[in-house]
Amino acid sequence: MWLIARRSFAEGWLRLAATMLAALFSIGLIAGSLQFTLRAQEAVSGSDASEYARADVLVQGGSVDPDDPYAVPDGRVALARVAGRPGVAAVAGDASVPVTASGAGHKTIMPPAGARTLLRPWTSEAALNPYHLESGRAPAAEGEVAVTRHAARAGKLGTGDTMTVMTPKQALTAKVVGIVTVRGHSAVASGDLLLAPPATVQRVAGLPAGTWQSAWVKAAPGVPPAKLRGELARAFGSAATVRTASGVRHAQSADLRGAGASVGGAIGMLSSVAVFVGLFVVSNTFGTLVRQRTRRLALLGAIGATPRQIKRLIRLEALVLGVVASAGGVLLGYAVSELLTRLFAKDGFDITAADAQYGWIALAVPAAVGILVTQLAAWRAARRAARISPMQALRAASADTPGRRWPRLAGAFAVFACAWMFFGPVWAIRAEEPPGPDRTVGIAVLILMGCMTTVAALAVLGPFFVGPLGGLVGRIGMAVSGEAGRLARATITRSPRRVSSAASSLMLGVALVGATAMIVMSANGRFDEAGRQVMRADHAIAATGKTADGPAPLPRDLAAKAAAVPGVAHAAALTASQVKLVSPQPKPHDGDDGEALYIAVTGVDQGALPSVLRLGGHLPALPDGQIGLTSAIMKAKGLHQGQRIVVRGARGRVPLTVAGAYHDPSHLFADGALVAPSTMDRLDPDAAAQAILVSGGSKDALSRAVAGLPGVEVMDRGAYVERAASSMTKGMSVIYGFIGMSLVLSLFGMATTVSMSVAERTREFGLLGAVGATVTQIRAIVRWEAATVVLLGGLLGIGAAVGTVAVLHAGTGSSFLTPDPPWWLFVLVAAGAAAVTLATSALPARRASAIPVLEAAKAE
Repeated sequence: MWLIARRSFAEGWLRLAATMLAALFSIGLIAGSLQFTLRAQEAVSGSDASEYARADVLVQGGSVDPDDPYAVPDGRVALARVAGRPGVAAVAGDASVPVTASGAGHKTIMPPAGARTLLRPWTSEAALNPYHLESGRAPAAEGEVAVTRHAARAGKLGTGDTMTVMTPKQALTAKVVGIVTVRGHSAVASGDLLLAPPATVQRVAGLPAGTWQSAWVKAAPGVPPAKLRGELARAFGSAATVRTASGVRHAQSADLRGAGASVGGAIGMLSSVAVFVGLFVVSNTFGTLVRQRTRRLALLGAIGATPRQIKRLIRLEALVLGVVASAGGVLLGYAVSELLTRLFAKDGFDITAADAQYGWIALAVPAAVGILVTQLAAWRAARRAARISPMQALRAASADTPGRRWPRLAGAFAVFACAWMFFGPVWAIRAEEPPGPDRTVGIAVLILMGCMTTVAALAVLGPFFVGPLGGLVGRIGMAVSGEAGRLARATITRSPRRVSSAASSLMLGVALVGATAMIVMSANGRFDEAGRQVMRADHAIAATGKTADGPAPLPRDLAAKAAAVPGVAHAAALTASQVKLVSPQPKPHDGDDGEALYIAVTGVDQGALPSVLRLGGHLPALPDGQIGLTSAIMKAKGLHQGQRIVVRGARGRVPLTVAGAYHDPSHLFADGALVAPSTMDRLDPDAAAQAILVSGGSKDALSRAVAGLPGVEVMDRGAYVERAASSMTKGMSVIYGFIGMSLVLSLFGMATTVSMSVAERTREFGLLGAVGATVTQIRAIVRWEAATVVLLGGLLGIGAAVGTVAVLHAGTGSSFLTPDPPWWLFVLVAAGAAAVTLATSALPARRASAIPVLEAAKAE
């Protein structure tokens, strides 16, 4: 078998190379996905890269949310009460303020891996200072900062450069005097750090002199941190929360591992598309290879080769191809990983703090997956090859042998039944989970996986559609091309598997593009419609930069600047924060197994609210101490108007009264809860503004008022709705990238299959030329067959796309996913499919018309 396989490689290396390239691209997509996942996990892991690396105990003022390892203490601690206590060797004050930094060209600096950028004090105490100066010096004067190396690289900053820092209340200008690392890392677990003199941080955080949010404590020699923690906890009582620094680091590490697992799961889901497309393409090309060698395999059987030996021959070829393709695919994966890294960075998830991965997992796993994919793809081809009878050595290789229909039907129904493994849980989730974005996303993922499996079932049924469609195309061909059309009809209906192989690859490409286009157009159209209905303001002031949580925040004092512009009637800052529902406590029957409920809260001036937003419901103006909740949250948690609840904000527990229910149909402005600015100050005095909504005034006058702030733009209603919607659909750049790469792979598979099918009929085309067929007629035969591929692949692909969106709409019940595409989308997709198919068939058609008679006579 090895000698036969070696001869097959030597004689048919061109067609094997095409199959190998298809496998290589597929494995490259798989390898790139895995390498990106490993890099993302590396970027968000590493608990040793912590600002608490040298501290033993943390004394945090008041209480801290135990479910959030990055929560800011809600109280204050006097440094003098900690210093000098028994067992304390050194102490330093600490505070953190979330900020947005801009680097060279006023471009927003993206924090690493979905984290934050924090302003913190430079610690002068050597025993507690974890920062290593890579260049420059420590900040010593007002307006000076040292930055972590990731922030310097991302912002293209060096020592001596100037940067703009947006704090929750105002914008500051700072000079970079130093660049630091933390235990060799470019950033810490919580993100990027801007380190300023302690007095500057105290002023920005609004802390009285001598007090801090936390105190870092170094234990005296011989004093265990756990013992010191116990003694300090008894000394402070309920006035402070005392924890070991290692416990905080471990909690942050666990949270980051969870974030890494979530990223891995998301990329894994997208990687399944790569595996699916790879199986599709390689399976088609291997099937074509087997059909091309029908006569040779039949002769092998005639001279004594057993079905088992023939299976081994096909699998051996698949193994060799898989090994070579895996080696190239692993290398190609690094380019794919770099592309994914850039696409994720556009959506606020920057993992450039971690380097490319070269460990055995990044190298061996995609190679093993590649070999497995090629073996699975060759399994069906090997079974078919083993069933070839010796009598088929006398038949033309281009003619399909008639077979029983029921095995193909049974196989298609079996694949379709597998799709219900994904469709089945959808209705259970819909019955248990309340309406909202989380439910919609969860259901959509299951439905997309189920629809992808259904596409495989349609591919199995493809040969059944070739006869009717081939007959239709043949009749049209006879009317247009005469005898060439009749011959095309005969070749199409005689070999339905060959035509369906090319059409299935095209169907996959059309389904990917069509479904993605319909989903995006539906969501964007609904966001635009609902956003314009909700937003009454004429203009919006927003930041051009992005963070992991959406658009970069703005200082709240911009609202006062906008209100002072002539012609402005109202200017309201939309501040945003997140609170935890403490009472009533979530119960298991609420659908979340008793997990903590976090609510996104929007603060807005109640007097200006009717002029800038049109929210649904009948929510009255909210005084201090009252909160309005969306109807979805009210229903899910069993809350009612007038009920007293307790939430935990950045400053501790705050009792509030539920004023009523409302809803934001756009999900863009206040999709959680609504409070007055005074209530927001009690919840989170450092809450930054997401946007400034302005009624009245002119865009030019507003632009002049904010001209001194980098990265701030004045937008009209439509532009801001589009910007806000883009934050809700973040991640689409990555999806576009995956869809694009999968589309290229599927089209490459189609082109390979078409080209190989022409080579498969070398004898047939040569003999047609020998009996008088002209070059034009032979080319017409190939083109009419390509027309059948377009018709079959286009109809099935468009049907799969429409069906996918229809099932998404039925499963989620979301008005943002509706199967109502414009008519021109189908025309555009069909035209694109036709152009691609005709382009890929042009060279094979020219090659077919140029086949000499002598070459046809000696062809297999």
